[in-house]
Amino acid sequence: MARDSCLARVTAGAALGGGIGGAVGAVYGTYEAIRYKVPGLLKIRYIGQTTLGSAAVFGLFLGAGSLIHCGKSY
Repeated sequence: MARDSCLARVTAGAALGGGIGGAVGAVYGTYEAIRYKVPGLLKIRYIGQTTLGSAAVFGLFLGAGSLIHCGKSY
């Protein structure tokens, strides 16, 4: 029972982190693409890379934080 609960928490943390990181990455990527005047269709590629990178990193850290927190008992 404890493993299922811990796995569910880590999965939920990683999913939540991915969602938040993706949203922030999309906004930041759009801002940077406009600011640096990225030409044409490269804007879409740049925004996509920023979105996926931000989602992956933030999801990883929030999932790891959930895993560390899961081992503590209060």
